[in-house]
Amino acid sequence: MGPMGPTGPTGPFCLETCARPNIWALQPYRCARDDYKDDGTNILLDANENAYGPSLNLASTGNHTTNGTVASPDLDINFLGLNRYPDPHQVELKKALCRFRNTHTHTTRDLTPENLFVGVGSDEAIDALLRCFCTPGRDKILTCPPTYGMYAVSAQVNDVEIVKVPLDTERSFQLQPDTINSTLASDPAIKVVYVCSPGNPTANLIAKSDIQKILEHPTWNGVVVLDEAYIDFSPDGSSLAEWVTEWPNLVVMQTLSKAFGLAGIRLGAAFASPQVAHLLNNLKAPYNISSPTSALAITALQPENLAMMRSNRAKILGQRARLLEELPKISRVGRFLGGTASNFLLVEILDKPRDQGGLASNESAMALYERLAETQGVVVRFRGKEVGCKGCLRITVGTCEEVDRFLTETRSILQDVGHESKANKRATTGGTEEEHRETEASAIVA
Repeated sequence: MGPMGPTGPTGPFCLETCARPNIWALQPYRCARDDYKDDGTNILLDANENAYGPSLNLASTGNHTTNGTVASPDLDINFLGLNRYPDPHQVELKKALCRFRNTHTHTTRDLTPENLFVGVGSDEAIDALLRCFCTPGRDKILTCPPTYGMYAVSAQVNDVEIVKVPLDTERSFQLQPDTINSTLASDPAIKVVYVCSPGNPTANLIAKSDIQKILEHPTWNGVVVLDEAYIDFSPDGSSLAEWVTEWPNLVVMQTLSKAFGLAGIRLGAAFASPQVAHLLNNLKAPYNISSPTSALAITALQPENLAMMRSNRAKILGQRARLLEELPKISRVGRFLGGTASNFLLVEILDKPRDQGGLASNESAMALYERLAETQGVVVRFRGKEVGCKGCLRITVGTCEEVDRFLTETRSILQDVGHESKANKRATTGGTEEEHRETEASAIVA
């Protein structure tokens, strides 16, 4: 026995019984880079990142003044000040976010910094909302699959049960507000409804009227959380962020990871009523946003860099239109499912050509996914195990050169008769192994 008490197999410490049961049972978080790394040669069309890079005019970055500040027209990071903790309230960053979102499309009221919580990506807001409104082991959240996987991960971490009302696969993955409202009426333990718009992996905007139906529920005491991570790829005026000034039970989450091309700085925001934002800010860690992150985010929200963001967005939308035109010319590519309001598309892969009666096939989609990644270095995302997504790949829109490569390799692989035979053989002789590989590929959260 050591000074800290008995150890080893005969001692009292047992990790399995010491750890919280829900954490012990937690499935490992798997992200985009677990399977295929960014080695400098792969074309990464799997994580919905912005292939055109950050929306920052940093031509002169790298020239440092003697006091440690980056010499750039708009960026001001005092490297010699990194020994000091950052601003815990991030008022200037919040003001910049409010200026960007005060479009007055949905209300005449203005967002102010009191309407904001900022965190380490949208994921911190997802978790903070659960901790704010849900008592572990008692309360529940409602999600609408197919949807972003972090809602479920955070719920399991917080020991919160998930109730699911799937999107309507017969109506391009739209919300089912009447079914949701009936579910909320019958289960008061549901405290939070998470809705992703544009959807992930469905790329469709959720109808504002459907959101309003839930907000107007006559008896439910809970919060609707609208995840708008991809909203800047949608038509102008689509964001409902400013609508939180009208609805105290609405929270709208956003991020700089997508359209702004700043996934590496991990900056997310939650727009809410001042009362809800106050609760979220009360429970956060005091210095959750670093000084460099704050400086980069504020810089990205300045007019010159907003213009760069919009220019890059236009390039992405151009390549998205190209994929919509070119992919259907490949005989074993089926329908586009969902919508086209994001920087990715959800598309079926068929077991044989369309003119031969081809059907959406998980085996064919998985084989294409694996061959693209393992032999050609082109990484997309398999989504065939999700509700209504049989045989589907989710394809992030890349640069012109990346789309060229993706289309070329996809045509080649899907025209390969040997590949088709291999996929069909695998489906009939290796069902258990195939099922395991499909499940593993679908488990990636992003």
